[in-house]
Amino acid sequence: MVEQVFRLSHNDEKAVEKVVFDENVHYLHMVFGKGEGLPEHFSNSNVYMTVIRGTLSIGLNEQEIHAYDAGTLLKIPFKVKMNVKNLHDETLELIVVKAPAPTV
Repeated sequence: MVEQVFRLSHNDEKAVEKVVFDENVHYLHMVFGKGEGLPEHFSNSNVYMTVIRGTLSIGLNEQEIHAYDAGTLLKIPFKVKMNVKNLHDETLELIVVKAPAPTV
């Protein structure tokens, strides 16, 4: 078999899954319930964030929090302060791709 196969979880439990983490790309699957999210941090690469279900609430740098629903793809540049949260009742599910893969 030439291809590698990766599986994502299928539930509503909080998850930050490192699906592919190699020298080329970091591909993450994230699931957050209401009030959950990531600690505030700076992007360590170009970040491509796809909302699979729910509504993403995100504050970037010093701007106000914006909400994005399922089917939205965000491109976030390197070294941007990020505050990622689920402020809504529905479970939030994201795919996050970091390219190029961070070196630290």
